[in-house]
Amino acid sequence: MKWALTDSPAAAEDVAAAEEGEDAEEKVVVEEEEEEEEEEEEEEEEEEEEEEEEEEEEEEVEEEDEEEEEEEEEEEEEEEEEEEEEEEEEEEEEEEEEEEEEEEEEEE
Repeated sequence: MKWALTDSPAAAEDVAAAEEGEDAEEKVVVEEEEEEEEEEEEEEEEEEEEEEEEEEEEEEVEEEDEEEEEEEEEEEEEEEEEEEEEEEEEEEEEEEEEEEEEEEEEEE
């Protein structure tokens, strides 16, 4: 308080009231700034969460793509194996036919 600057208690009360009003205004400004900071922090947290979710989704998509590729490779390998088996069977059949023909020729 500024008693030294005032001559009367009424003037001192006016000064005190003015100071209280300034303090109240400052308090309101500080509270508003704190609220704004909190809101900004919340927004930043939300953005970070969204980014994390997007990253997780991207990872899931990549994993699914990798799984699909692996499945396709496995299917291709199986097809190749089947083709090889078929070729082997055909070769065996041809050999058997040749052997049978040779045996028939020998018998004649």
